[in-house]
Parts: sequence; C-alpha cells; structure tokens
Amino acid sequence: MSAPIRRRTALHGAAALALALSATTLPAQAQETPIRFQLDWRFEGPAAFFLWPVAKGYFKDEKLNVTVDAGSGSGNAVNRVASGAYEMGFADLAALMEFHANNPTAPNKPVAVMMVYNNTPAAVFSLKKTGINKPQDLAGKKLGAPVFDAGRRGFPIFQKANSIGAVNWISMDPPLRETMLAKGDVDAITGFYFTSLLNLEARGVKAEDVSVMAYPQFGVKLYGNAIIVSEKFLKEKPDAVKAFLRAFSKAAKDIVNNPKAGVAVVKERDGIINAELEERRLRLAIQSAIATADARTEGFGNVSPPRLALMASQVADAYTTKGRIDPDAIWNGNFLPSADERNIFAGSGKK
Repeated sequence: MSAPIRRRTALHGAAALALALSATTLPAQAQETPIRFQLDWRFEGPAAFFLWPVAKGYFKDEKLNVTVDAGSGSGNAVNRVASGAYEMGFADLAALMEFHANNPTAPNKPVAVMMVYNNTPAAVFSLKKTGINKPQDLAGKKLGAPVFDAGRRGFPIFQKANSIGAVNWISMDPPLRETMLAKGDVDAITGFYFTSLLNLEARGVKAEDVSVMAYPQFGVKLYGNAIIVSEKFLKEKPDAVKAFLRAFSKAAKDIVNNPKAGVAVVKERDGIINAELEERRLRLAIQSAIATADARTEGFGNVSPPRLALMASQVADAYTTKGRIDPDAIWNGNFLPSADERNIFAGSGKK
C-alpha cells in the first residue's frame, strides 16, 4: 500500500473513531434538561440556596442544566416565568396570587410547587426614639416604601389584624427607603426583615435603636417566597421539576447547616458582594422565614391548605384583585420530594 493511501486510510479511521465517540457522548448530554431559573432579587445571601446546587453539581446529578439569573422583584419573576422566558423562578406567593386573579385567561400561569419562606419576611421598621412601640402607634404616621414592596402591598392585612387607624404612605425607590427613615423623613417603613435591618445598619443606625414588628409575630401568617414553575413546563417536563426539587432540598440542608460556605458560592458568582454582610443576611433569612416553627410543623416545602386558603382571601382583599383567588390553582404539592428528603432541619447547626 502506497504512503498516500495509508494516510487516507488512517484519516478515515480517525474520523470513524471520532464519530463513534460522539455517538456515545451526545446522548448523555442530550438527556440534560435545560432550566432557566429567575431569582426574585440580586445575588445576595439567600441566593445561596439556588447557586449551591449549581456549584456542587446537584442539578447535574439529576440530569439538569440549570442557569440562575438575578432578578428585580417578585412581580417581575412571575411575569418572566409566565412569558416563557424562564421555566422556573422564585417569587413571593402573594405576587403569584395577584397574577392569577388579574390574568384569568393567561395561557401559561405559573404554579407554586415548593414553599421556601414559610413565613413572610415582611416587617414594619421604626426608630425607637419616635415612640412607635406597637402596631396601633402607626395610626396617622408617615410610612415609606416602594409601591411594589411586599410589606406595603400586604399592609392592609397587618392593619386589619391589629386594628390600626389610617396611615399616610410615602413612595420612593428602594435605595432611598432606609435612608429616609434614618433621616426622619418618614416615621416607619415596610421591608423584608433581612434586608431593611442590614440596610439601616449600613446607614449608621444601630440594631438596638430599631423597633421591628415582624408580620408573623402580629397575627399575619402569610406565606413568603416559593419556587414557581410555568404551566407549560410543568406539563411537559414533570420529572425535571421533581428532579429540581430533589436537588434543591439537598442543597437547602447544606445551606442551613453551613451558611458561611453558601455565601462563598454567592461570592464566586458576584465578586463585589460583602461576604460577611451577606452571611448575616442569609442567617437572618433562615431564622425569620425558613427554619420557623410553622415550617417545622408543616414540613419544609409544604403548605397548610386552610392557611393557604385564608391567605388567598386576604390577598384578594388587600390587593383589590379583579377576581377571587383559587388556592388550588396557584399551588401544586404533587412534585415535592419525600418528607425525609425535605427534612433539612435535622442536625442543623451554626457554622
């Protein structure tokens, strides 16, 4: 055999080998289901719950290719999942309820499949020097918050539960909320516990000088943020949704047991964050919204039907939605992992 023929034969053999190898590797890659996941907010401490399973390969182990993007509010997260831009997301359950009630004919309404913030982190903050010591003291006062703030939207529920008289609302952009309270431009603000408290400290206000009235401690048992899925994806890829929740549950147990390690993963994603501050934020989120007495009673990730029904009625009234809210339409717990897999509080410690 001549040299040119031998070279051609070798080349053909190499090409055949390459094809054979690609045939064995491509199917494995093709089995990975892509999922675009929309957070409710920026890459802060609580984002560790979703970035950890990406970094540690938990999603990959479930044959999922998950990408996590920062968000700009729960309302936007709901809209982006509904539009099909994202298959799954993280959003306040009240925002999801509002979307359902105001968009009854929408073709791709998202559904909540796993509760993460069993108790809403919403709270009212004031400076102790103003003498606002109980909810009734808010009557006639100036309250500040962005118009879309979850605490402000849900304030009528807090107001009714505590027999609070009329208040005067001042609207502002999120970065100005805590500044205006610190300067005395408003008497109180609404915000998430683990956000506004740290923001006030960053503006020179000591924690001991802040009065906090957390909604759950004053008769408002609203659920907070949940994992949501587009209706279309839920129908087409039910096994992928179950796989996502399994991987997430495994990650959640890691984060509850070791918040510091979780924040290190967030830092890898967004290098400009203050790791020490975000670790505090994450620990506050776990304490106030995740590892709560209600979550331990109901089981992490699950909901209580009577409590959910009450919230649906309260949100419809407070948000003045176009129609009433059907709790069975916004929640589907059939994709949850087993109770043992969701037992993220077992052996939880502080590291």
